[in-house]
Amino acid sequence: MRKIAILAAASAAAILPTGASAQALPGAVVAVVDLQRVSSECTACKAASTALQGQVTALRNREQTLGAPLETERKSIQTAVDALKGKDPDAALQARIRAFQAKQQQGAQELSKQQAQIERNQAYVSQQITTKLGPIYQQVLQRHGANVLIEQGATLAAAATLDVTNDVLAALNTALPTVSTTAPAAAPSAQPQGR
Repeated sequence: MRKIAILAAASAAAILPTGASAQALPGAVVAVVDLQRVSSECTACKAASTALQGQVTALRNREQTLGAPLETERKSIQTAVDALKGKDPDAALQARIRAFQAKQQQGAQELSKQQAQIERNQAYVSQQITTKLGPIYQQVLQRHGANVLIEQGATLAAAATLDVTNDVLAALNTALPTVSTTAPAAAPSAQPQGR
């Protein structure tokens, strides 16, 4: 029994670090940042938000511009089809239907492409801001002697003295006065090559 206890103690001693090999973690010095406020108040963020909203409005306007004549044509075709009372449409009406469907498809493709561009633009704006924020976080942590930065939305409560939002906001305004709201063209997808 004594032999087992000695082996267990020796094993535990081998596993647990001792003396110089043990590293104590420093105590946490926490700072808090309100990223929602940063993203809504930074100069570049406000300008980008306005520009992106303009792109969304342009998309909605284009959708209405395309939709109004298509709806008029749809109603006209439906009236003509209803007048046939179940008979097959003649060649002219079939041609109108095909032309309408082609216009409808072209419009949907155009709007889809524009929507995808807006989404790429939004992601590009976020990427530019995020790229600048990383080094800013490190600078603010160092300036305040903190070693942990927590987003305010992830906390239940924090003392106002821990809030470094103003510092992050000021540094972001300096480091990123403007952002581009037009993403670079998407890379063409790789096509499989045949032999």
